[in-house]
Amino acid sequence: MMGGGASFSAGGPGKGMYTRLYTNILNRYPFVTAASVFNSFYNDVGVFGVYGATSASCMGQLVSVLCKEMAGMGSGVSSEELARAKNQLKASLVMNLESRPILLEDIGRQVLSYGAYTPATELVAKIEKVSAADLARVAKKVMASPPSVAVYGDTTSVPRYDVIAKQFA
Repeated sequence: MMGGGASFSAGGPGKGMYTRLYTNILNRYPFVTAASVFNSFYNDVGVFGVYGATSASCMGQLVSVLCKEMAGMGSGVSSEELARAKNQLKASLVMNLESRPILLEDIGRQVLSYGAYTPATELVAKIEKVSAADLARVAKKVMASPPSVAVYGDTTSVPRYDVIAKQFA
């Protein structure tokens, strides 16, 4: 749902052109050259993050718009947006598992993290059950943790950590 990418994309199915980072950041702020989310999860801990790129002089603006988008990620989810996100996730899951190496990696990761393998059919059924309220609950939990900030390049116009963290409070 958050999605993202670079300021230029060839478009097409699965390219995330309707994700929140595309519609609310990349399409509205021409100074942003890339914006995307990432996550890594394990059985009892995880990392959820947002990545953005711009020129050094626009870093303060980039941080502000990304923080605003992160703060609102669990709110205002329409049924159309939720259905689109579910369909994109299910399609990505099923298409990726058509590759034998990816399927075997997925099995290994699930067994190591959870002690068992969940077939794609069960995962698709679980995706179908996700509600907008579920997203709001998880987003609230994610945003309750203090942010970690990493910057590469010229940091002169990056706001101080306390200024960034205050936007999440």
